[in-house]
Amino acid sequence: MNLAITAFDEQAREQALAHHALLAKPPGSLGRLEELAALYAGAHGSFPPPPPERPTLVIFAADHGAVADGCSAYPSWVSAAVVDNVARGGSAVNALAQSNGVALRLIDVGLCQPVDHAPEHVVPIERRRVGRGTKGLVRSPAMTAAELALCLEAGREIADSVASSGARLVGVGEIGIGNTTAAAPIIAAATGSPARLVVGPGAGLDADGVRRKIALVERALARGAHDPADGSSLLRELGGFELAALAGFMIGAASRRLPVVLDGVVTNAAALAAVRLEPRLQPFLLAAHGSTEPGAHVALEALGLRPLLSLGMRLGEGSGAVLGLSLLKSSVELLRGMVTLESILSRARNG
Repeated sequence: MNLAITAFDEQAREQALAHHALLAKPPGSLGRLEELAALYAGAHGSFPPPPPERPTLVIFAADHGAVADGCSAYPSWVSAAVVDNVARGGSAVNALAQSNGVALRLIDVGLCQPVDHAPEHVVPIERRRVGRGTKGLVRSPAMTAAELALCLEAGREIADSVASSGARLVGVGEIGIGNTTAAAPIIAAATGSPARLVVGPGAGLDADGVRRKIALVERALARGAHDPADGSSLLRELGGFELAALAGFMIGAASRRLPVVLDGVVTNAAALAAVRLEPRLQPFLLAAHGSTEPGAHVALEALGLRPLLSLGMRLGEGSGAVLGLSLLKSSVELLRGMVTLESILSRARNG
């Protein structure tokens, strides 16, 4: 993927932190909110930073051939049902987005059953379909090189569209039965962790199901066709269409100087692959929350990211990323809106 990410602006970040020290509050009293505003300034490469306008969450949806191997508590057709529910405005992410003023984009990059437009849809389903789900992970690569290229390009083009719409900060989410099974081997391969430390119950597997899932991930890793240092190899061999599109979107967003808020374990895995494709992406990333899926902690540690929230969430869909976007937006409004301590002391002296 030939996209140039301009280096994160450390000077703008330091200027934001220095300005926070002058504001009408004890130094450091806003804690990580000060760090968030500084990250926003550094991502945008300017101080003062631009207003945090039109926060937008982009959800990529796709299906996974690994579901046929028993890796999920639900069949693949449930992915389409979840996408339809989000399109109708009936999901948790819809409620959270509405209450936090976050715009939604919903992208089908590879559902097995495409969702037809319905008059009741309030969130349009954008079609960038690469195929009807990926292949299984155990016997072959998840996708071809051509399919990977299409996914990365779709993600980049959606990032361009979101930036052109006026968004100054973006978050990412995903929908796809079986996608935690694709996320787990990417995290294991990229970090050198054993499968048992990165595999969790996903959407609700019991203990026997988790054991089957671990065995499947171990078999996928045992094929040995992936290169842990190559993001393209990780996505092509072990990933999913939505993970690859997420990686392309993250790189595209950072190339437009937008900070990117991650959701749970699937977006964390996509970020690991994306950073291997473009290392300059890393400082543009922010982890909204620490998912209860075990692979999320491993991935975030490898990315050097500390989650903002610990709420025991594992829904996906970008539900946690919406809350992260809200915190990021608030932090920038604090930076831009507060007066300095000297200004109120001067007013008191002269009043």
